[in-house]
Amino acid sequence: MLNCRETTQLVSKSLDRHLTWRERFAVNLHLIICKYCKRFSQQLIAMRSAFNRISKLIENDHNIQLPSATKTRITNAIESIKD
Repeated sequence: MLNCRETTQLVSKSLDRHLTWRERFAVNLHLIICKYCKRFSQQLIAMRSAFNRISKLIENDHNIQLPSATKTRITNAIESIKD
């Protein structure tokens, strides 16, 4: 059984790579019994979704008064956080 530290590390890694079936099983089992790790997992998912939306808004909003190079740099920085 995973402890909270191991679970949060695997939840974070799951944003970067696919977990093995054993890792997914262990994480899901822990999330069933630990409301704090479940909340952490939900918050990471929400932040990733927000980053995606912000990135798309910056790319598509022509009302933002930033130079194109700056908009691109911000978008790339957000993309590097997601990846």
